[in-house]
Amino acid sequence: MNDLDAQMIAAHEAEDQVALIRLYTQAADQANDLTAACFYLTHAYVFALEAGAPEAPGLHARLKAHGREE
Repeated sequence: MNDLDAQMIAAHEAEDQVALIRLYTQAADQANDLTAACFYLTHAYVFALEAGAPEAPGLHARLKAHGREE
């Protein structure tokens, strides 16, 4: 995940919310366990909410499916 981490850092530095949503979602998809996946999904969801991105409902649904959201 080193390349992904570097991409995340670059996206944070550039304040690129579109990239952050994509990269955190990708990290969730690649995570080795549910807790890590939900950690990344939560971040992707927050960035999506802040950006008013269309990904927000889908990310929210994924968190709900894992019992991480009401």
